[in-house]
Amino acid sequence: MTSTFTGAGPGTAMTGSTRGSDTDTVRMGVFVPSTKVQWSECTDPREVVAFGVRAERTGFDSLWSTDSLLTPRLEALTVLAALASVTEGVTLGTGALLPALRTPVLAAQTLASIDLLSGGRLVLGVGAGFPGPFGQPVYAMAGTPWPNRFTRLDETVALWRRLWTGEGPVSFHGEVLHFDDIRPGIRTFRPGGPPVWLGGATPAALARTGRIYDGWLPYPPDPADYGKGLAAIRNAAAQAGRAGAPITPALFVNTLVTDAADGGRSALDAYAKANYGRPIEEMERIQANASGTPEAVVEQLGRYVAQGARHLVIRIAAADIPAQLDQLDRLVALRPALNALLTRVPGAQDAAGAGDAADVRRR
Repeated sequence: MTSTFTGAGPGTAMTGSTRGSDTDTVRMGVFVPSTKVQWSECTDPREVVAFGVRAERTGFDSLWSTDSLLTPRLEALTVLAALASVTEGVTLGTGALLPALRTPVLAAQTLASIDLLSGGRLVLGVGAGFPGPFGQPVYAMAGTPWPNRFTRLDETVALWRRLWTGEGPVSFHGEVLHFDDIRPGIRTFRPGGPPVWLGGATPAALARTGRIYDGWLPYPPDPADYGKGLAAIRNAAAQAGRAGAPITPALFVNTLVTDAADGGRSALDAYAKANYGRPIEEMERIQANASGTPEAVVEQLGRYVAQGARHLVIRIAAADIPAQLDQLDRLVALRPALNALLTRVPGAQDAAGAGDAADVRRR
């Protein structure tokens, strides 16, 4: 299903993905620099929104915001609401939203509002957080119990979908969440609500993606693990009776195009230390990275494309907004070479499943 909304621009089609067909194109998204560590002392935070406008005009398919309470940053949904009013056709996504930071009912209303104001361009990458310093302290700050966090996440998404589609008062009783007679709020732009993609690559996360979610947004360092994970998701979907469901295969990847003699490794190290407080040697064991000349980056990203990735969500591994702006044209220029790889990938026409869930969620 494709919806058209003309309020954001003359005749602009708001489909959630605007360039290429569902199975024969590599789509490219980019994170906007909403974290304060990426700003200089002279940065006007509104430059984050201007960055998004520039990225859309450059040719990116999607814009993404991060979500956490650990470091100073613009709140993720506020960023997307601001971008909704100044962009026209680009998908707006969270990578990844932590629903545990918000009360479920209020979050459903906020998300429906952004989906409406964007004309149906919202995509929700969600996660439950990780053990250790990047996860459990965030739950403590939000006053949310850490145990049963995966069940809480799945039930929150189920509740959102009920609220986005229910005709009258909604009651919900799960293992963690319990609500009675919630008055219906506003409906989302799309009848089923925005697509929801799950981050994570554990066996349990893969199974849950296949059973429940509309897309997958992991960052495995090894492309082979991406292919194995995607196969597991499709198997879980088939076992759950969702063999024909459109599950978007996306990839979160730190990327830098550079002619530096070290292939950008020192720049990646500086970025990792500034954003995570850890060296690149440690982060590259956790996250996907691609750096070097245009040819080298195409080769590295192409390994994931060969394993089935079709929506590359890029976090530019550059220190500040000017440096990230300088990357935009260089990154978009890689897309023809990445698309050319699809002609060499067996079964490429089926790699995205039965369609792209960024366009519409069918349940």
